[in-house]
Amino acid sequence: MSISVSEAVREAKIMLEPVAQEEALQQAKILVSAIAGIETSALAIHSEMVLAPEQLSDLGEMLNRRVQGEPLQYILGEWAFMGLPFYVDARALIPRQDTELLAETAIRFIRERGYGSCLDLCTGTGCVGISIAKLSGIRVTCSDISREALSLAKENAELNEAPVSFTESDLFDRIPEKFDLIVCNPPYLTLDDMQSLQKEVTFEPKLALYGGGDGLDVYRKIAWEYEKHLNEKGMLLLEIGSTQAESAAALFSARTSVLNDLGGNPRVLIVEP
Repeated sequence: MSISVSEAVREAKIMLEPVAQEEALQQAKILVSAIAGIETSALAIHSEMVLAPEQLSDLGEMLNRRVQGEPLQYILGEWAFMGLPFYVDARALIPRQDTELLAETAIRFIRERGYGSCLDLCTGTGCVGISIAKLSGIRVTCSDISREALSLAKENAELNEAPVSFTESDLFDRIPEKFDLIVCNPPYLTLDDMQSLQKEVTFEPKLALYGGGDGLDVYRKIAWEYEKHLNEKGMLLLEIGSTQAESAAALFSARTSVLNDLGGNPRVLIVEP
């Protein structure tokens, strides 16, 4: 059996509608593009291209995984962040577009203030720290409590040819140095959040999601220790949940401000001691 690219997209969309809803068509295009080895934007040009039986078999396996709720990013094994490619799998949280604001803000301050060093706590895939290193040229150390996440981050540093260093540490426990900039996208989901997760999110590591009963446990730990690891005139940037702007800011005695993401939700907490 063989079918064309356009037919494959149409059938994949039908299969994906129960799990992907309004994103079914776009996800179908992405999966078929990956199987066919062409850009998603070029699907229309190759609409009559016939997929080989082995390609159809691979597509069927991908669709079955997606129908079971597995995130599209894990199925593809790679996802873009800040215009750069990153390997993604269940070792770490999936890079999300909202988090790009954290990296963009860091790069802006690096250029404005001439910062020379950065610590990326809870690095996960390494997407934030690696993007900062690659796009600004600053010296970056990526840290995570998860050895598995660090192994993935190291693969991503190699993929992007980013000369970052890595430390396995529970926040600041094994980090003696000081930095001009500290960035962190910590676990911040509450207990209520964890009990009502979307199916896709249940595939991601709980260690990277759960921030304690009120979602603020990691912020509290950072607030206790971060000043000892900042150089003079340094800065701390934290991603926050959409309802945590006031509660997270209240943990810090320093001057704070909040930036909203493209959806208008509070997303980045700026802390300036």
